[in-house]
Amino acid sequence: MTSTLHRATIPVFIRGLTIVSDLIGKGMRHAAERNLDPSTLVEARLAPDMLNLAGQIQRASDTAKLSAARLSGVEAPSFPDNETSLEALQARCAKTIAFLRTVPAEAFDGAAERDVPMFSGERRRVFKGEEYLYAFALPNFFFHVTTAYDLLRQAGVPIGKLDYLGSFDDPV
Repeated sequence: MTSTLHRATIPVFIRGLTIVSDLIGKGMRHAAERNLDPSTLVEARLAPDMLNLAGQIQRASDTAKLSAARLSGVEAPSFPDNETSLEALQARCAKTIAFLRTVPAEAFDGAAERDVPMFSGERRRVFKGEEYLYAFALPNFFFHVTTAYDLLRQAGVPIGKLDYLGSFDDPV
């Protein structure tokens, strides 16, 4: 099968967000079983200057939807960063997945050579679509997914590598 930017984007982001949602579900069960306040998980941080769990999931969501939009030319929905519960974070993942499923494969035609401007403070760069996906979008997405996993794991949620990898039966 020929690899396309659509195949390297939409199914990968959907799978990652599905796994994050499953991890959040395990966090919810852990909190309920241990009579813990679930907001401690939502607010968990690895370091004082890092985003909390909510911020990590919000950034994974934003990276997925905005990367799909930048590469396909489809407009991404805007979600306010106002999730304060594990349930709301799962809903954010579900909304992002629902959007990703609407992006047609043919919208990625020519995406490899499409200009993708990126601005972050003083840093400015124009990528070609393929370089943007592989050098920025995917690494950024998985940074936030991995950090969300790490936060839950550090908080005592009984998850491991196989939970992060997800089911091998779910195709990408």
